[in-house]
Amino acid sequence: MTKNEKDDGSSAELEQSALFFHKYPRPGKLEIQATKPLGNQRDLAMAYSPGVAAPCLAIRDDPDAADDYTARGNLVAVVSNGSAVLGLGNIGPLASKPVMEGKAVLFKKFAGIDVFDIEIDAPDIERMVSVVSALEPTFGGINLEDIKSPECFVVERRLREMMDIPVFHDDQHGTAIIVAAAVLNGLGLAGKQLDEVKIVTSGAGAAALACLNLLVELGARRENIWVHDIEGLVYTGREVDMDEWKAIYAQPSDHHQLADNIDGADVFLGLSAAGVLKPELLARMADKPLIMALANPTPEIMPDIARAARPDAMICTGRSDFPNQVNNVLCFPYIFRGALDCGARTINEEMKTAAVRAIADLAQEEVSDVAARAYSGETPVFGPDYLIPSPFDPRLILRIAPAVAKAAADSGVARRPIADMEAYVDRLSIFVFRSGLIMKPLFNAAKVASRKRVIFGEGEDERVLRAAQVLIEENIATPILIGRPTIIASRLDRFGLKIRPGTDFEVVNPEDDPRFRSYVDDYFALVGRKGVIPEAARTIVRTNSTVIGALAVRRGEADALICGVEGRYQRHLRDVSQIIGPAEGVIDFAALSLLINQRGATFFVDTAVSLDPTAEQIAEVTIRAAAEIRRFGIRPRAALLSHSNFGSRDSDSALKMREAARLVREKAPELEADGEMHGDVAISELLRQRVMPDSTLRGEANLLVFPHLDAAAITLGVVKAATEALHVGPILLGGAMPAHILSPSVTSRGVVNMATLAVVEASYPAEPIC
Repeated sequence: MTKNEKDDGSSAELEQSALFFHKYPRPGKLEIQATKPLGNQRDLAMAYSPGVAAPCLAIRDDPDAADDYTARGNLVAVVSNGSAVLGLGNIGPLASKPVMEGKAVLFKKFAGIDVFDIEIDAPDIERMVSVVSALEPTFGGINLEDIKSPECFVVERRLREMMDIPVFHDDQHGTAIIVAAAVLNGLGLAGKQLDEVKIVTSGAGAAALACLNLLVELGARRENIWVHDIEGLVYTGREVDMDEWKAIYAQPSDHHQLADNIDGADVFLGLSAAGVLKPELLARMADKPLIMALANPTPEIMPDIARAARPDAMICTGRSDFPNQVNNVLCFPYIFRGALDCGARTINEEMKTAAVRAIADLAQEEVSDVAARAYSGETPVFGPDYLIPSPFDPRLILRIAPAVAKAAADSGVARRPIADMEAYVDRLSIFVFRSGLIMKPLFNAAKVASRKRVIFGEGEDERVLRAAQVLIEENIATPILIGRPTIIASRLDRFGLKIRPGTDFEVVNPEDDPRFRSYVDDYFALVGRKGVIPEAARTIVRTNSTVIGALAVRRGEADALICGVEGRYQRHLRDVSQIIGPAEGVIDFAALSLLINQRGATFFVDTAVSLDPTAEQIAEVTIRAAAEIRRFGIRPRAALLSHSNFGSRDSDSALKMREAARLVREKAPELEADGEMHGDVAISELLRQRVMPDSTLRGEANLLVFPHLDAAAITLGVVKAATEALHVGPILLGGAMPAHILSPSVTSRGVVNMATLAVVEASYPAEPIC
C-alpha cells in the first residue's frame, strides 16, 4: 500500500467517524436548556404570562436592564454566509452550519458564553449588513465568521458603525492577536525591535491584512512590510486585484516576486497556500528568523523542513502536530468574555493590544498541568518552540478577559466598568478550576499563617511536582518531597518547572537518608507488637513512602502529610492510623468529600473509611465534618440520610440514623442538622416543609451524612460523574495530626487544594461545634 493510499484510508475513516459523531445520539452539537425551574404552574406563570411583564417594562424604561433580566449579556451570535469556510471555500450558509455550531461549542467550553449560530443567505454586502444589524436587540455581541475578503472588511466596518455592541470578525482579528503575541515573543528572544524588523508576507486576505494592521498598531513600520499575493508584490501603481486595504502596504519596487524580497527578512508571515516558501529562500533571511507558515492544512513550508534549512529559526504553524500552533481559540472566547462582562460597546484597538500582551506574557510563565497534558513527551518551556501558550491552558481566561475589560474601561467603551478587578478574577477562577471561591478562604488563611512543612509521599509524581511549585510561588507551604533526588531533578527539567531540590524544597531520599535507623526504631516501637518483625520494619521504612511521611510528621520534622496519589486508599489509611493515629477521644477516622458543581458546594461523609458505622460514630463524624466545613467559610447544614423519611420506616438502618440525629442534637445543639430523611428532601426545603414543617434544618443541606460506606461512595461517584463536579478530597477527619490520603485520579490542582487545607489544619485547630 502506498503512502497516499494509507492517507486516503485514514481520511475515509475520519470522515465516517465525524459523521457518526455529529449524528448520534442527537443530531448536531448544541441544545437549549432552561436556567430557571419550570416544575409547576407558578414557575410557568413567572417565566411567561403574567410574570414576564415586569422585566419587559423594566427594560422598556432602561434598556441596559436587559443584561439583568435576560440572557443577552452572555449571548453571542456566530454569524456566517458560508462564503469562505476554512479549507472548504464558498460552500454556502447551510453547509457551514456544522462549523458555526462548532464555534458555539468553543465559546461555551472555554469561556462559558452562550451562542446562537446564525447562518444567513446573504451573498452580498447590503443584505448581510441589513440582516445582522437587525439582530442587535437579541445579542450582547456579534462574531462574524468565514466571510470572504474583501467583503468581510466592509461588512465589519459598517456593522461596527451601526451597532452599539461588539462586532468582531474572528478570522481577521483572532488570528492577528495570536500572531502579534508570537511576533513580540519571537523578536524578544531574537533581541530585535518591532519597529526595525523587515516583515515579508505571503497572502493578502482578511487574516493577513488584519495581522499587519495590528503589528503596525504595536509599532511595526509600514515601509518595512512587503506584502505578496497570487499576483506577486503589492506595489505602488499596481492595478490588478487591488483594493483599499491592500493599497496601504504598496511598496515602490520593481521586484515583484517573493523570492526577490525575502533577503534580510526577520519575519515571514504566510496565510496563503502550501509550499509557497521554498527551503532555499530561508538561507537568505536574517539571523534567528521568525517563520509563521499558517496555511491549513498544509503550510507554506512544513516546520520540519524549515527547521532543517534554518536551525536557528523560530517556527509557528496552524497545525496541531507541531509546536507554536496559531489557534484562534487562544483568544476569541476570552476577548468576548471580557467585553461582555464590562458591557463594551465595541472591541477596539486598545482591547486587542491588551489581549496580545496578555497572551505574550502568559507564554513566559510556567506551563500549567492542564496545558501540559495537551502535549506528549517533555513539557515545553518559553523559548523558540513555545512562543505562545497552549489553547488548553486554563489561565488564558484569567489573563485575557481582565486585560480586555480593563482596556475597555480605560478607553471609555465599557458601559459597566468592572469596579473590583480582584473579585472579577475570583469569579473567573470558578470557571477555570471550579474551586476558586470555595477554596479562597483556605488560601488566604494559609498565606498569612507561618509557613508549614508539608511532606508528600509520592514526591516523584508530576502532579506533586507541579503542586510543589505552586505552593512555593504562592507562599502557601514548604514542600518536602519523598523520592530519589536524581529522578525529581530530571522530571522538573522535563516538565519545565523552575524549582530546585535542596534550594527551594527538601528531599527525603528513601534509598539514602541519615535518619533511616532512627526511623526504623520509631516505626518498630509502634508496630512491633502488631505482627511486624525488625527485618520487615527495615524493609517497610525503606520502601513505603507513606510510612516515611507519617513518621516525619510524628517526629515533628513535618507539619502535615499528603499521600495516596498512587496506591490503594486502605493501605495508606493503615499506615496513617498506625503511626499518626486518631486524635484523643476520636472513635475512628472518617473521610469527607467535597463536590463543586453548578449548584455550589456539597459535602459527603463518610466516603472512604467506615463500612457500617454505629449511631455514635455517625454522630461524631457529623460534628467533626461540620467543624471542617466551617474552615471554608461555609455554614454547615447537615442532613442524615436514609430510606426512611422522618420515621416512615423502622429498619435497623433507619433506627441507626434516627439515633445518630438525636445524638447530634444532644452533643451539638447549635449545629443545623436533622434526620433521618430522604435525599431529595435534604436538597429541597420545599419538599422538607411538606413532610416535616418543624424541621430544624433550613435551606438546602450542604452536608450529606450516609448510613454506611456503600451508600456514601456510590452516591459520591454517581453525582460526580453525572454533574461533572470537581472533587476536593477525600479529607481525612479525626487524625491526631494533619494527614490526607488522596485518590489516584487527583489533579495537581487537587493536590494544591489538599495541601492548603493541611496547612490551615496545622495552623488553626478546628473550632468545636457544641
